[in-house]
Amino acid sequence: MNTTARTPVSDHDLLQTLRQHVGSHHVLTDSKATRRFRKGYRTGEGAALAVVQPGSLVEMWRVLQAATAAGRIVIMQAANTGLTGGSTPDGNDYDRQVVLISTVRLRGIQLLHEGRQVVCLPGATLDRLEQTLRPLGREPHSVIGSSCIGASVLGGVCNNSGGALVRRGPVYTELSLYAQVDAEGRLALVNHLGIALGDDPETILSRLEKGEYTPADVRDDAERVASGRDYAERVRQVDEPSPARFNADPRGLYEASGSAGKLAVFAVRLDTFATEPSTVFYIGSNDTADLTAVRRHMLTAFDTLPIAGEYIHRDAFDIGKEYGKDIFLLIDKLGTDKVPAAFALKGKVDAFFEGLGLRGVSDRVLQFFSRLLPEHLPRRVLEFRQRFDHHLLLRVSKTDADATRAFLQTHFGTSEGDFFECDAEEGRKAFLHRFAVASAAVRYRETHRHSVEDILALDIALRRDDRDWLETLPPDIEENFLAKLYYGHFFCHVFHQDYIVKKGRDPIAIEHRMWSLLDERGAEYPAEHNVGHLYPAKPALREFYEELDPCNTFNPGIGQTSKLFRWGKKMGPGCDCGQVH
Repeated sequence: MNTTARTPVSDHDLLQTLRQHVGSHHVLTDSKATRRFRKGYRTGEGAALAVVQPGSLVEMWRVLQAATAAGRIVIMQAANTGLTGGSTPDGNDYDRQVVLISTVRLRGIQLLHEGRQVVCLPGATLDRLEQTLRPLGREPHSVIGSSCIGASVLGGVCNNSGGALVRRGPVYTELSLYAQVDAEGRLALVNHLGIALGDDPETILSRLEKGEYTPADVRDDAERVASGRDYAERVRQVDEPSPARFNADPRGLYEASGSAGKLAVFAVRLDTFATEPSTVFYIGSNDTADLTAVRRHMLTAFDTLPIAGEYIHRDAFDIGKEYGKDIFLLIDKLGTDKVPAAFALKGKVDAFFEGLGLRGVSDRVLQFFSRLLPEHLPRRVLEFRQRFDHHLLLRVSKTDADATRAFLQTHFGTSEGDFFECDAEEGRKAFLHRFAVASAAVRYRETHRHSVEDILALDIALRRDDRDWLETLPPDIEENFLAKLYYGHFFCHVFHQDYIVKKGRDPIAIEHRMWSLLDERGAEYPAEHNVGHLYPAKPALREFYEELDPCNTFNPGIGQTSKLFRWGKKMGPGCDCGQVH
């Protein structure tokens, strides 16, 4: 299943070959047409020779063959919803041309074992997976957050995405089908899906995409799991001086899992989970110790872990309420399946106006009209915003609702905090608002360009035993920010902290100082968005990347690593990698 590398070809000839494989309409080269693929959702942008959109797995394989044999860089991209720029080019200092392969047309989802497992192709979205599993009474690993804007299932696997669910930890599988470039520059297809599909790459890919296999072809190997196994126990250990989960944790790095684009992944096989009827409790307090006590008690004393526990600080609440209002209402009124198309349209509009030298037009227009729309948050939620700085959205199984209610009544009977039990509408909107907070910083930046330099976004995992989880910044760092948004997965002690940096300040220099503060606290970062191009990959992660991709063909520069062929290392004689030396 190897393809031997060949001598590089000219850009013109490579583009012609790519057009033959996928059709001219799906090979984009104009800078305006490629902008929404080359520019990250929150950060990152660079040049690309072409954006290629294969329409089948076989087409994707042929594109990979052509690009790697021609000595070009390949960047794989699904939904381009990441927050650290990890699936776009970053700058224009690569030593080879970039071919970006967009997999949005490859959306297949196949059910195994009556839906207890699924096989997902590269363009399958979390939202579509949720819809596929819902009639079966099952759900995927993650059911909140980025699924609303079309994030891909494979993107989550490749980036160790953690999600909001307390019991499951980072998404993980040891069952995948991927292409890899070896140390001699040869492209190989590796089938570790546990499904017998043949030996020839195109046969394997064609049969998989068409579902041409039987239950007898599906092997269940106890040595290869399709989800993490020990996270629930780990998160309960609230006195351990280390984080529960973070991207560079070696326990989550295995082939496609955590690969961050260093492999070209064609499919993953994942476990699904039974859907549980649930109840939402909305908790507010002005004392962080109140929420700490809730977290520690429920993680240690309850037989069943909560489903989710999401934190929002009042300042994040306010910015999310104002600058996330239109995305909230879009999802609330039209459903999550309309959001990817809306973001794609927004990208095209922005590309048009940026071509005229006008940035942020769509954001300013949307923000203007959103202010004319009626109040979107429930009355009791707004009342808690007036009373409390700290908000905790707690979702538990229906079977645990009585015990949770009794505990909260006892706990808040002696503290200044309070809670209420949400009806279905309040619970749904409270969690939707929590999602809207995550996108609000981008809107704030685009509508305040005159006063905002950029967003400094930290994605951190605190020690499980850290009771002082709300940071206090030194005055000389604090004075650089117009606003701070604190929110996150409270029971897992994973926090997203977005800082709106004042105009004229250096976000990179500030961030590096803040990393030192996090190191002193024993935190790990990033926690679940992966390194992208914002964070340096730590040694274990860097070694994993080099092992997966010795020629540095796929997504060079990820984790602030080398962008150079073969990681900038001197090569031995006889290399047949297709690179000119």
